[in-house]
Amino acid sequence: MSRRHAAEKREVLPDAKFGDRVLTKFMNNLMIDGKKAVAERIVYNAFDRVESKIKRAPVEIFHEALENIKPSVEVRSRRVGGATYQVPVEVRPERREALAIRWLINASRARNENTMEERLAGELMDAVQSRGSAVKKREDTHKMAEANKAFSHYRW
Repeated sequence: MSRRHAAEKREVLPDAKFGDRVLTKFMNNLMIDGKKAVAERIVYNAFDRVESKIKRAPVEIFHEALENIKPSVEVRSRRVGGATYQVPVEVRPERREALAIRWLINASRARNENTMEERLAGELMDAVQSRGSAVKKREDTHKMAEANKAFSHYRW
């Protein structure tokens, strides 16, 4: 990591169908080997499945699911005098979004439905109802932070 200056943030373009920047970030994270068209097809087909089941705007459902997954606190390792402490710290908004996207994709990939579209649709519907692996990951992160609250004075 360079100490000279922070890397500049690249602005992503909104996606073609819904005009949403967060959705574009999601697709870029989902994409494997630069196959963006495949990632788009997976996301849009998953959205169609979700819309047919829940009968609401899919982008609205997507944002609600992400909101339910975003962590507010996490633990960071901090070395103090030879001992390593897990110090709870608040999560920056950009990182909250990035973690939520990553957790949603990983939870979807770990499911055992047949296609990625089915997995993603299932995980989105679970996340909207505050259940599923991605939401559990957030709960675990919050529990870890709560358990290590005693070390919060080591915050930097």
